[in-house]
Amino acid sequence: MGEEKRDSDATTTETSIETGPQNTYIIRPNFSQKFRPINVKEMIHVVLGEMLAGKTYNAEETTSWTKDIADTIKKRLKDMGHERYKFVVQVVIGEQRGEGVKMGCRCFWDSDTDNYAQDIFMNESLFCVAAAYGVFKY
Repeated sequence: MGEEKRDSDATTTETSIETGPQNTYIIRPNFSQKFRPINVKEMIHVVLGEMLAGKTYNAEETTSWTKDIADTIKKRLKDMGHERYKFVVQVVIGEQRGEGVKMGCRCFWDSDTDNYAQDIFMNESLFCVAAAYGVFKY
């Protein structure tokens, strides 16, 4: 009796093993899917032009503008076919007063696969700096 139970347990164990997603072990993006800063910069330039053309600085509205711009850039980045990339988008809008602004950033990443692109929009009333970072997920 005891032996029959062990045999049936072994059979149950073998048939109940679930197969999940298989590991791909991809540690570098395909050449066509690599994050290319020049293409991303052009896309950011177009988005900033579309969303900020004709607008004047309004401190109450800039919060929603930055969120909308960041979401649009992130959506278009995903549409560009960068598979297995994680995106971080930062947008800053300020009032144009003729003063200088300095921005800096530091990142710890793989310089072979990860990169960033940025663009600046300015008119008489406001300035906007948008940066998009692409980090490859191993």
